[in-house]
Amino acid sequence: MTTEELRAGQAALAERADDLPSAAARGTVAAYVSTGTEPGTRDLIDRLRESGTRVLLPVLLPDNDLDWAEYGGRADLERTSRGLLEPTGPRLGPLAVTQARTVLLPGLAVDSRGVRLGRGGGSYDRVLARLEAAETRPALVVVLYGHEVVEAVPREPHDHLVDAAMTPDGVRRFLR
Repeated sequence: MTTEELRAGQAALAERADDLPSAAARGTVAAYVSTGTEPGTRDLIDRLRESGTRVLLPVLLPDNDLDWAEYGGRADLERTSRGLLEPTGPRLGPLAVTQARTVLLPGLAVDSRGVRLGRGGGSYDRVLARLEAAETRPALVVVLYGHEVVEAVPREPHDHLVDAAMTPDGVRRFLR
């Protein structure tokens, strides 16, 4: 994808902020800062924050688990040795994600059943297991490009179904 296409996709995602499940309730959204050619989330998280939503961003721990910190704006982001942009604010602990009404997830693909194919590091599998153990039920939304919503993705026993896929073209909800 060209730089112009990436920017257009990022702007389109930000326009979809109000289409997120639970968006009307505001509250807390757990999101992430995209990297490389992933669909750009920076404008989206800015839009959510500006609308009064509390945005939590992950901080990658040495064991690939995720801690969380509140997003205070782009000036609060710092590039880490792994090349990720992470918030510099106080760490809230891995359980902070259980406060979210919506959790935005990265992925490589999702199928028509809501089976998400992750990147293989296991960080978000731990997040999803943590949410299940806490018996919280936030809306789970994978952020992708439209062509990454496919007919079928292999499902592993530990996989959790997502509620929706957010693409620059819109939000697609899955029946569950």
